Amino acid sequence: MTRAISSVLGILFCYLKKREEKLTHSEKMVVRIVDLRSDTVTKPTEAMRNAMANAEVDDDVLGYDPTAQRLEAEIAKITGKEAGLFVPSGTMGNLISVLTHCQIRGSEIILGDYSHIHIYENGGISTIGGVHPRTVKNNEDGTMDLDLIEAAIRDPRFEICYPTTRLICLENSHAHSGGRCLSAEYTDKVGELAKKYGLKLHIDGARIFNASVALGVPVHRLVQAADSVSVCLSKGLGAPVGSVVVGSKSFIARAKILRKTLGGGMRQVGVLCAAASMALQENLVKLEGDHRKAKILAAELNKIKGLKVDVAPVETNIVYCDILKGSKITEIELCKALEQYGLLILPEGPLRVRFVLHHQISESDVHYAVSCLQRALAGVAEENGDK
Repeated sequence: MTRAISSVLGILFCYLKKREEKLTHSEKMVVRIVDLRSDTVTKPTEAMRNAMANAEVDDDVLGYDPTAQRLEAEIAKITGKEAGLFVPSGTMGNLISVLTHCQIRGSEIILGDYSHIHIYENGGISTIGGVHPRTVKNNEDGTMDLDLIEAAIRDPRFEICYPTTRLICLENSHAHSGGRCLSAEYTDKVGELAKKYGLKLHIDGARIFNASVALGVPVHRLVQAADSVSVCLSKGLGAPVGSVVVGSKSFIARAKILRKTLGGGMRQVGVLCAAASMALQENLVKLEGDHRKAKILAAELNKIKGLKVDVAPVETNIVYCDILKGSKITEIELCKALEQYGLLILPEGPLRVRFVLHHQISESDVHYAVSCLQRALAGVAEENGDK
């Protein structure tokens, strides 16, 4: 009997040994998940889920959802505008805003060459609205030179050839510039330029709350010069879904028709608006902490051999990191290597990666992320025979 038991135990031990050997490298190494791909990856908090479950709802397409009405009024008040309209996404919010301002096909808008509307929104203004984009070079801080904006405005006396300029678009904070913030003074000057030529000004405010906190300036002051703003609630604020477009009452009345046309009328939308309202209450106060942790991350990454971060421009919750050519690893390979440790980030072009902080990332997570980068690059150096 003793021999039989010993034999069984021996077989079990061998099985477990082989099983351990077969475990993938990833299975062995992942001890926690730190998701820094974007501030859109947050999960709804318990308070948000409770708010959704208990939301008072009605048909929002018909204009009767009380929870949606309250959220729209709140965002309108925060931004200093007359009215608001809840939409499923920031992309739809920007599209609706552009098309509301440019109701004549063949209209032209002026926007940054690295703006989100131009690069990351599927060319919707052109394919759906027949609106022509005229790009102006974005500076490193996300601004566009005023003289270049003015030079891009078409001369209406030559409309037989030119499209008609009707709108200027800004983005605050500017994602592709690393979350840099546009000042109220700069935005005012663009607004004055728009008025001089009879144009409208739209602000893509996907992270306008981040800009407000970083600059110490109220949101309504940052967008004072704008005729419309698209405010995202599912990024830094951590709501599961939604944005609110704000502007004058007449603008929002026209925008609501376009929302229906684009399929954005969602009936009992109060279940989503309830979560967004809770996100405003819970997470607006956490944005400053996100920015502080982003600065810590940037400083620590910059100390790692093979990486380079321009620390000074890190103003909000986005950190861009360059991989030095001598590191002998591409951005795709680095992202893949970091997955083995449970660290998730996104490639952002040749030899560049992006980290985005949000309210569900702790300071401990930041230090863990740094250690993952150190280990991953050390592993690459070891494979290449470097010391």
